[in-house]
Amino acid sequence: MNNLNTSMFNGKNILITGGTGSLGQALTNRLLKTEVNQIRIFSRNELKQIEMEEKFQDKRLRFFIGDVRDLSRLELAFEDVDYIFHAAALKHVPKVEYNPFESIKTNIIGSENVIAASISNNVKKVVCIGTDKAVSPLNTYGATKLLMEKLFVSANNYLNEKRHPTKFIAVRYGNVLGSSGSVVPKFIEKIKKNEQLTITNSKMTRFSITMDEALDFILNALYQGKGSEIFIPKIRAYEINELKNALFELLKNTGEEITGIRTGEKLNEVLINEYEIPHSWEINDMYMILNPALSTKSMLELSKIYPNIKKLNKFENYASNNVEKISKNDLKNIITNAKLI
Repeated sequence: MNNLNTSMFNGKNILITGGTGSLGQALTNRLLKTEVNQIRIFSRNELKQIEMEEKFQDKRLRFFIGDVRDLSRLELAFEDVDYIFHAAALKHVPKVEYNPFESIKTNIIGSENVIAASISNNVKKVVCIGTDKAVSPLNTYGATKLLMEKLFVSANNYLNEKRHPTKFIAVRYGNVLGSSGSVVPKFIEKIKKNEQLTITNSKMTRFSITMDEALDFILNALYQGKGSEIFIPKIRAYEINELKNALFELLKNTGEEITGIRTGEKLNEVLINEYEIPHSWEINDMYMILNPALSTKSMLELSKIYPNIKKLNKFENYASNNVEKISKNDLKNIITNAKLI
């Protein structure tokens, strides 16, 4: 598991909200390779739970049907749980934009419920799965995920550490290449149907991370997190035009239509904005936006809490247009190795 000490999972009970999604299933697969005692899958989708149970066929898996909007259900599901990965969310931008009240109930109030149930059950650590769209958000989805982050960063302020040991940690990263609803499978599907690709702007850039890289990052954040941090991975980005050309060469050229940027869409994504940079640090292969309560500590004091920490001063903001780009050939290799086509 990429140098991560997996003994932290030995004999532990883990719960994943939204566990039947693409990230939840990949995380389950990774954790089942450790000596974990039990993994609880918490989700609303009964059919996906049945399919997942048949797929893994592991006695350490338990399946809980429930909704993060239901605090009482979470309270029962979290009993005797050590670590929680909070991945449940309404995430498809156009759907969320059309149904903002529902996204608030799931992404914000649902996250508040996860926090409350974790505290009352004395869960050791809880990691919420964020997104680059939470940075300076232009759409409802990004705004709800920003508030989720704020809730997790602030949650530790309300705890009496002697009574409640729970540590809340946030992670923020870009698009997982090939995840459900993302651009790569959409483009592949269109090409296979011999349809034109719909591109809003050929100069658009997006951060990219593979599923394995995302899992390494999330588990590392869980391991290193002390509470109230936002962790961000060091990743590359790609230009949408290069992605299009890579897929045309791998499959066939079906043409393209330029439609213009949609409402709530950005030309370039940002993982750390210019206002967060002064509070950001490098810690090994990650960046970290520090707990505001620690911002007055000296470098010596911080280095005792976070070994190998150093101030982030590489750029004015960490955006997809000012990081290393993934070449067309690299994209072809990544897509092929991930078995997306």
